[in-house]
Amino acid sequence: MAATLEELGIDRLSVAERLALLGQIWDTLTGPVAELPTAAQATELDRRADDDDANPDDVVPWEQVKAEALARFTR
Repeated sequence: MAATLEELGIDRLSVAERLALLGQIWDTLTGPVAELPTAAQATELDRRADDDDANPDDVVPWEQVKAEALARFTR
């Protein structure tokens, strides 16, 4: 199980100390390129974000999605 902020004492650090720690953690995220989105995936994510920004009311409530999925599953 992952350690919590409290267990690590991070919650007791000042904002400046937490930002410095965040920078250090960020610098360690140099994993395999395969873990990063491809150019096509990044483009698609940007397109979807733009579409969401342009159409904020074009959504389906979670309750509806869940009900439809359960209905298909129980057929």
